[in-house]
Amino acid sequence: MTTLSLPVRPASAVRVARGLGDWLRHRYRTMAEGPPDAGMSTAEYAIGTVAACAFAAVLYKVVTSGTVSGALSEILDRALHAA
Repeated sequence: MTTLSLPVRPASAVRVARGLGDWLRHRYRTMAEGPPDAGMSTAEYAIGTVAACAFAAVLYKVVTSGTVSGALSEILDRALHAA
């Protein structure tokens, strides 16, 4: 009668099988949940675009106002005529 010799001890094989089972359960749960949310949805893009446009409009109004425009002109004149 021939006996089969295993390359690993049975206790080690059980530990490996348990580890594999844990990994498979974790992998199945991860796949079942779907990919993680890594980006914005369409509604979030729309809100972000509107907010960016509003900020640009306010910034444009501030930069083109008389006070800021005069200050920028004065800074440019001083920079160009300084020698």
